[in-house]
Amino acid sequence: MDGAGQVSLDSSGLGTYDVTWASRAEEPAGRTSPEELVAAAHSTCYSMSLSHALAQAGSPPSTVDTRADVDFQPGKGITEIRLTVRASVPGLSAVDFAGFAEEAKANCPVSQALTGTTITLDAALS
Repeated sequence: MDGAGQVSLDSSGLGTYDVTWASRAEEPAGRTSPEELVAAAHSTCYSMSLSHALAQAGSPPSTVDTRADVDFQPGKGITEIRLTVRASVPGLSAVDFAGFAEEAKANCPVSQALTGTTITLDAALS
């Protein structure tokens, strides 16, 4: 509970980040947590999956902005991930976009890896 450590992004060389229990269960205070790293991975993977599917269908997006909020409860672990995506996709209806958004949630490799967790999606065109 009082320990501290570091996580490094060795393959990209982008940096080393401090990790503590407090950053996980209390306040980050300039440190990261496994849940923040999961959120970053999930939002990035989801955006890539959605962008690829839209482009393959002939509707490449102008922008895709995805946020992942990861809930952690001590003793229970990660209990929910909420994906929020706003995108600009010229010529695509809101109904069609919602279909692509749900498909990306189901097919994103990180979503697939996290199937034991509830993942919700709030998707809209911007």
